[in-house]
Amino acid sequence: MAQYQALYRAWRPDRFEDICGQEAITKTLRRQIMSGHIAHAYLFCGSRGTGKTTAAKVLARAVNCLRPVDGEPCGECDVCRELKDERTMDVLEIDAASNNGVDEVRLLRDRIVYPPTVGKYKVYIIDEVHMLSTSAFNALLKTLEEPPAHAVFILATTEPQKLPATVLSRCQRYDFKRIPASLIVSRMKVILNGIGREADDDALQEIAAAAEGGMRDALSLLDMCLSYAQATVSASLVREVLGTTGREFMFAFVGALEKSDAGEALRLIDRAMRDGRDAQVFARETAAHMRLLMMARLVGNDLSALAEITPEDAARFVEQSQLFERERLTRAMELFIRAESDMKWVSNPRSILELCTVRAARISEEKSVAGLTERIEALEKALAAGTALPASAAPAAKPAAAPAKADKPAERPAAPEAKAPASEEEKVFTGVIEKICAETPSIRGYLRDLKFVGIDGDVINTRLDGKANFQKQFLERRADPIGKALSDAFGRPLKLNITTSDAARPAGKGVSGRDLSTSYDIFGRDKVELVD
Repeated sequence: MAQYQALYRAWRPDRFEDICGQEAITKTLRRQIMSGHIAHAYLFCGSRGTGKTTAAKVLARAVNCLRPVDGEPCGECDVCRELKDERTMDVLEIDAASNNGVDEVRLLRDRIVYPPTVGKYKVYIIDEVHMLSTSAFNALLKTLEEPPAHAVFILATTEPQKLPATVLSRCQRYDFKRIPASLIVSRMKVILNGIGREADDDALQEIAAAAEGGMRDALSLLDMCLSYAQATVSASLVREVLGTTGREFMFAFVGALEKSDAGEALRLIDRAMRDGRDAQVFARETAAHMRLLMMARLVGNDLSALAEITPEDAARFVEQSQLFERERLTRAMELFIRAESDMKWVSNPRSILELCTVRAARISEEKSVAGLTERIEALEKALAAGTALPASAAPAAKPAAAPAKADKPAERPAAPEAKAPASEEEKVFTGVIEKICAETPSIRGYLRDLKFVGIDGDVINTRLDGKANFQKQFLERRADPIGKALSDAFGRPLKLNITTSDAARPAGKGVSGRDLSTSYDIFGRDKVELVD
């Protein structure tokens, strides 16, 4: 029985015109073949599965073809057949990931002087060239700049930023872009027609979306689905193979979050988990759904073109996005992005997903800037519509007061002192502190009680309530980075000054033995230093 060959290998294009989504690159290369202006070194850059190695193989055949047609290899001459069947040493493919030492490059440099056997050029295709060591690059430089007339280098990489500038300057660089989903679907239809199989359009759309612009990834996923399916490949089968939930399910889940129905959202998670879905994939899908909702609020009906989805789906995203306040949408998206990352470090990822879901459903109840903004937007929306206040925004009912004694007239309680609204400077200060706490969670416990007092010249005054000497000392040791963050936010240099609300310790009064013992217990004897 003949050995099975994967779809992406069996259907690898043999001509430039069959390479999808890279028309500018293939047109340029064809013009060079037609004019005979063959460069000595090419650099193909781009994400995985976008056609870099395929274009390198076609270019290697085209420069050696005896009868090229419009810059394309004819595929019929002896040279084309030998190169197609890989029966010649005129084209050498080198994997730089496993041959990245200076010795391998020196060996290549010594052998490059030998002329080709059947073709006009000896082509060296170096894949993942960014994996070469520094010494290997140095050994390659002179040969790469002035190779023999019969040698052509084609370097392929997914990370061009790792290549030395001396290498980049010696190559013609071509950047391969991600392939649009519509082209991926069209190519899969051609392949399915060629092998006599069928697939629903929705199934192909699901595969193209999961491939993220990579044709090889799409064909690998299609190969998996064809192996699983006995007849037509359906969208439900693709979701089962990929472990995803589907767009209808995601609309229902996000709808439960919008209604603050945490119970319904948790029931949907349970259903997805029982169907074998992965918690991390679920969080990634939710974040992607939130991203499309955010884009829908900003671009409206243009979402169909930007996100490469059908106009019907784009209309649904636009409709659902109008139900969310902007701050709530972005905050929920942040929660699920962070949850996907946190799941890597816990033994029970589902618990992280459920915690994130509850917080996303009840963002308005959080005691944070995001929660306050959410409640304000809910109040403004209710007032504009002339409806009753939402339950999460309405003030809690106070318990009835006990009846006053008959012999003493009831005293009218004094109205609570209204708190002055936060100034613009205080809002900026609060935002900076929130950002520092989010970036460095270990400092959150020390910064959460730091209150803004005011700005006096180039000094920003802050206060810690209560006996907070240790907290004050900890923050003073980190005053420079905190002050720099505040200076960047306010647009001028500021110094951080921290005070406490308690009166200073009377002069001459030292630390008691009990205080010292407690400090040793909390921080460790080696981390406590006594100073005057």
